[in-house]
Amino acid sequence: MPDIHRGQTPGAPMTFHVSFGIVILSLIILRLLWRLIHPVAPESSLPPWQRLTSEVVHWTLYALVLVTTVTGWLFASFRGWSLSFFYLVPLPMLASDNAAAGKLIDGWHQAAQWTLLAFLGIHVAAALVHMLVYRDRIMQRMLPE
Repeated sequence: MPDIHRGQTPGAPMTFHVSFGIVILSLIILRLLWRLIHPVAPESSLPPWQRLTSEVVHWTLYALVLVTTVTGWLFASFRGWSLSFFYLVPLPMLASDNAAAGKLIDGWHQAAQWTLLAFLGIHVAAALVHMLVYRDRIMQRMLPE
């Protein structure tokens, strides 16, 4: 999205980018609430360092998804863009037009998205290690019984 400059109206790519961000934000809030209401017992067969690392990575993923989506929405608001949710419902502005704040929040948004991608890679790599190297039943815990 770097080609959209101040004074330009964001088009369909930005509308869909923000709309999917709102969907992800809604889903992560629901998932976070579910996780808080239905806590998952740590896998007792894992060494303590793996249990701790697993918890840290999972909660960091929740935080990064929240930060990434909210900073993206704030960035659009600071740029003064009026956006809609898939062209159906206008999205509220979270802040007023402010170039300096927009530049700052854009940096946070970019840092959050790259950090999220890194943690996502760590999460996938750990899952593959459990499935292919350790061959334990960690992956089966995610499946319904």
